[in-house]
Amino acid sequence: MSKQKSPATPVVTPRFQQANSAAHSGFSYSRDFFEDLVDTSLKHAKKIGATNAGAEASEGCGLSVSVRKGELENVERNRDKSLGVTVYVGNRRGNASTSDFSTAAIHQTVQAAFDIARFTAEDPTAGLPDESDIETEYRELDLFHPWSVNSEEAAKLAMACEAAALKTSRRITNSEGAGVSAQQSHFFSAHTHGFRGGYASSRHSMSVAPIASLPGRNAEMQRDAWFTSMRAAEEMASPESVGRYAAQRALSRLGSRKIPTTECPVLFESPVAAGLLGGFVQAISGGALYRKSSFLLDSLGKPVFPKDIQISEDPFVLRGKGSSPFDDEGVRAVPRQVVKGGRVEGYFLSSYSARKLGMKTTGNAGGSHNLIMSSRLTQASDDLDEMLRKLGTGLFVIELMGQGVNYVTGDYSRGASGFWVENGEIAFPVHEITIAGNLKTMFKGIEAIGADAYNYGAKTVGSILVNRMKVAGS
Repeated sequence: MSKQKSPATPVVTPRFQQANSAAHSGFSYSRDFFEDLVDTSLKHAKKIGATNAGAEASEGCGLSVSVRKGELENVERNRDKSLGVTVYVGNRRGNASTSDFSTAAIHQTVQAAFDIARFTAEDPTAGLPDESDIETEYRELDLFHPWSVNSEEAAKLAMACEAAALKTSRRITNSEGAGVSAQQSHFFSAHTHGFRGGYASSRHSMSVAPIASLPGRNAEMQRDAWFTSMRAAEEMASPESVGRYAAQRALSRLGSRKIPTTECPVLFESPVAAGLLGGFVQAISGGALYRKSSFLLDSLGKPVFPKDIQISEDPFVLRGKGSSPFDDEGVRAVPRQVVKGGRVEGYFLSSYSARKLGMKTTGNAGGSHNLIMSSRLTQASDDLDEMLRKLGTGLFVIELMGQGVNYVTGDYSRGASGFWVENGEIAFPVHEITIAGNLKTMFKGIEAIGADAYNYGAKTVGSILVNRMKVAGS
């Protein structure tokens, strides 16, 4: 894989453009229908004695196609719908849902939520968000780009992606398959503290997982994968570039060895580094904090990272995968610095978790929005090659396995594979190793963040160099 870069510039293909030009919503229910559905729910909740109530109607539909070795494997179409109702009787909360949109079913669902609330223990922190926190002006964030691709067209794209991988080298001898997915959804939500809002969104993807092999007495097989995912299909990388890059990654793993147990610096490839950012988010999220199940308790205002590190959150990125004008409670979303100068500037809180902590909601019911982790010391020239030079001699990790993270203590232990690096150059691929440390120490030990920023879901970060970790090998 040495020095291979991911497809940085999406390739627009005529197939994508043609599909989008003829796109339509494909939904069975209109926004007006959902508004009536939600309003009916709220009115009935009030009628039977609810103190407050909220409701959300949603619908999702899509197509997923998978192929393997040039043959069609699966075609799946999904369509689902739901009405969720939350009812408050004082500080007692009940929730129920249904996929039946008839008036009788709506009344039964509201009644079920009401009955659950009546027999639930009092919780002084339960309730809708404060009216002063509710979003009333909604930004258009360009999140909905339906893709009217049919199953035959999707299969051709998947086959082109897999074929490109298989043609890359004679050593690409097999494949776990390729897939194309086109998904879209919309919702409308409202509650009795004045919130009313909803929007449509889409997410499309293409992926492939080729297998490389070395014949002979010491026959070896190595697998890797790559994908592209965007709100709009025309922004995805081309099938050919995804297939070739996945193949190059698989080929780079051939000749993998075990290494002796050691301690050394570790460089996390940018897609893997996004997992470290995810670990930080989980540790400073409200649920973990009020339950006291986080290794970063009482970290507000305290240094967790080196002084050059910052983490920003921006809910308003156009077409962003983590974009939204409001959170799951209808609370306004706000761009902010989560970490500044290495210090924690804010947590990720819903109204409930904020009340439990005696704080104010941060508009993060439902999770974080678009996060960017960066360093003030990063230069434009700090690409992967330069990050390998900064690593010097140590481990470059491109894949992690297992769930060995204890968020109460911060202890970190994951199966890993990647490359051994000597004097800033990749020496050979390695596998069957375990890397271990503690996230608190690892965060403080970040020496550099690369300019090779990669967007993984709602998180964007370059490769991360950690000064020292334990590596268990042979």
